[in-house]
Amino acid sequence: MIKKIILSLVLMAATISCATDDGVRNDNPYLIDVSFRMDLNLSLPEYNSLNFPGNSYYTNNYGINGVVVYNINNTQYTAFELSDPNHPLTDCSTLRVEGILVSCNCNDGNTYNILTGELTEGSGQYSLKPYRVRRNGNVLEVFN
Repeated sequence: MIKKIILSLVLMAATISCATDDGVRNDNPYLIDVSFRMDLNLSLPEYNSLNFPGNSYYTNNYGINGVVVYNINNTQYTAFELSDPNHPLTDCSTLRVEGILVSCNCNDGNTYNILTGELTEGSGQYSLKPYRVRRNGNVLEVFN
């Protein structure tokens, strides 16, 4: 009986903790929603780095100020907007990729992790704007 109660409490706590905070991500006053789709053919030399875990690829041709894609383990990938989510769009709010971190050029020290999108240094309430990534054979589809 006590095991059932404990199991029920654990399951309830897990369910409650899985609630997302999409309101914070979706209600960001600084970043607009843009629709795009980019296909990265991993057979092409330009995207070769994405064939290996721990590597990233970034482009300024999609998203608002660009998109960074990161290979976690050849089956999981992340993709994020290269605009600081805690600034209005300006010349300095474009993020600079440095390994697994992206940094803001606005002299406030905002730095984010491209594995999780979380703010690691600086200040602000928003995390990086995520994009969807789906692997279809040897092609990564990144889209919003």
